[in-house]
Amino acid sequence: MKECGGFEHLEHTADVLIRAKGRTLEEAFENSALGVYEVITNTTLVKPRARIALETRGYDIENLLYRWIEEHLAYTDHDHLVFSIFRVCSIDREGDEWVIRSSAWGEKFDIERHEHRTIVKAMTYAQMEIREVNGCWTVQFVVDI
Repeated sequence: MKECGGFEHLEHTADVLIRAKGRTLEEAFENSALGVYEVITNTTLVKPRARIALETRGYDIENLLYRWIEEHLAYTDHDHLVFSIFRVCSIDREGDEWVIRSSAWGEKFDIERHEHRTIVKAMTYAQMEIREVNGCWTVQFVVDI
């Protein structure tokens, strides 16, 4: 992983621990989502044919991350979409809530073209950390497989 960018999958007893970094919180969230979809498939083979726009709210920053990843996974579960590009336009405090506005691009999973890796069942709060140190944001969490 780059010093302040990208993502990595770390050792975990039963699930997948993802650590993502970015120079901004938005970039760290983008890399987090990419890390989730790399568990599911090789994202370099996913073409940006369909776009979804999300506005997700959470009562704190951890809940925001949890709900945001879960919304992406709902599109995968219901519409069979996999994503390869994530753009976070903003992460803001609005009153008592956190709000993320973002888009993701991908396409329907095609067994002929996409590598089937592991099904991600759910996002979890396990080992979740969101922190900024010396201008580098780190986002860490476990997904249930």
